[in-house]
Amino acid sequence: MRILLVEDDPSLGATLQSWLQLDGYAVDWLRRGDQADTALRTHDYQCLLLDRGLPGMAGEAVLAALRSRRAAIPVIVITARDTLEDRVAGLDLGADDYLVKPFDLEELSARIRAALRREAREPAPTLRHGGVELDPAAKRVTRDGEPVQLTAREFAVLLALMRRSAQVQSRAQLEEALYGWGEEVESNAIEVHVYNLRKKLGSKFIVTVRNQGYGLGAVV
Repeated sequence: MRILLVEDDPSLGATLQSWLQLDGYAVDWLRRGDQADTALRTHDYQCLLLDRGLPGMAGEAVLAALRSRRAAIPVIVITARDTLEDRVAGLDLGADDYLVKPFDLEELSARIRAALRREAREPAPTLRHGGVELDPAAKRVTRDGEPVQLTAREFAVLLALMRRSAQVQSRAQLEEALYGWGEEVESNAIEVHVYNLRKKLGSKFIVTVRNQGYGLGAVV
């Protein structure tokens, strides 16, 4: 699951990115509002953590542009502005939540989980293919009704495949779902995760399409 973090404070940004990666998310960290606006137009994110006071383009403008495109991505504003008027303004612009600095990292994780659960209440929150079901918000996978234990990155690969179950995805596309910008990618990482997923979900659940990538096997 991929998160865009937009925070211009180097120390706080690095801390948040590291924490969220430990929590199992792929995290892209940007420091400018104009860069964030471009990223949101060109990449698929499941949550946005947005500071208000940003160089290049204010956080309010980033949020307004996002909502003008009717993008439904959950947005949590993270800011030092703590007046009632500030909170009301942020929520009225389209934020789903508002977290005042300084905040506890555990609380941030809980707010993200809550935002994802709210998004998952929209139609078809659970992804299904054959006997496998995946709940993105709860990070839960079952096979024929039985729970399947996956690592965070195995879950990310499976989520990317099941979100586009009718398509073949290249290794580069799966790596984008798995790693944030700047993270070192091991050359055989996707192959290893696919191998482990096949052991847990069935050898024919994920198929290799020569010179193209990976897709989900036919449902029988």
